[in-house]
Formats: sequence, structure tokens, C-alpha cells
Amino acid sequence: MKKIAVVAAAAVVAFPAAAHAQAYVQVQAGLDSVSVEGESEEGVAYGGAIGYDFALTDNWFVGVEGSIDDSTTKACVSDVLSIDDEVCVKTGRDLAVVGRIGTKLGEASQIYVLGGYTNARIKATYDDGVDSFSEGDNGDGFRLGAGYRLNFSENMFGKLEYRYSNYESDFSRHNALVAVGMSF
Repeated sequence: MKKIAVVAAAAVVAFPAAAHAQAYVQVQAGLDSVSVEGESEEGVAYGGAIGYDFALTDNWFVGVEGSIDDSTTKACVSDVLSIDDEVCVKTGRDLAVVGRIGTKLGEASQIYVLGGYTNARIKATYDDGVDSFSEGDNGDGFRLGAGYRLNFSENMFGKLEYRYSNYESDFSRHNALVAVGMSF
């Protein structure tokens, strides 16, 4: 999976002069629904992405995108082992590199599908009022999704995007995001 990230990054660097290619940056936020072993919690995902799209034809394009997100999703349970103790599990940063393929719907809009590699962090903490400790772990996985982009002007755009990510150890997430960005 990590080789995919290296190949995708190399593609961004190797093809900057391609005809009709377009770089972009965006900020994004939306719903984050995380499932671990069948139990799910919801929060807010937020982050940013950079990408590069290449025209295949007048209507079709392919692209590569790298993103970093975080989330407010957290679950806590009190009185687990003793009175006044608490165990919490929180999602951490989520890194991803995906490929995209899509088509124009008109002069100002596009639809696309995406797929690629993702790596997310989960952190568990325990606090009994006197002592506390935490432990974190990263999970590698894959991401699939689809989106819609609407150009507001020559350089500004908005996106609606759905993403499904599946990691190790029965850990997955669904995101429904809204993004705004600039093309260069």
C-alpha cells in the first residue's frame, strides 16, 4: 500500500507540464462515522487536500489527491474497573493518497469516483483519577468514494464527497464531506 503512495506522489511531480493539467488545494469538513467491531460513533471530520487532475479527453479526466484529516469522533465509558475511572477511544489523524477518474457534466461541473490507500490513527486512554495512560495505533487500509465538483469561477470550486475507508482489525469509517478550494 505504501508503494501506491510513492507512485502517486511521483506522478504529481513527474507530469506538471501535461496539457490541461490542473493543480488544486481544498479544505473540507463533514460527518465522520467510525465503526470498530460493530459499534459506531459519529463526529465531525475536518482537514485539507492537494491534488492534480489530468485531462484524458475533452470530457474525461484522471487525478491524484493527497489528504490529511482529523476528527472529533470519540467514545468514553466510565466506571470500567473502579469508581471514577474512564476509558476513551478517539480517532486521530487520517492520511490518504487516492486516484480519481471522472467526467464533466457540463462546463462547470464534474462527477468522479476515487480509490486508494489510507492510514488512520486511533488512541485509547485510561484515567482513574490518580493515574492515566494512553496508547495509540495506526491502521492501514483502502478508501473508496465518489464526488461532485462545481466550479464557482475559473479558480474557485466546491465539492460534495462520500468516502468509505476500511482499516485493519474491523475498523472502518464513512465520511460525507463538503469542500471548497482553489485551482491553479
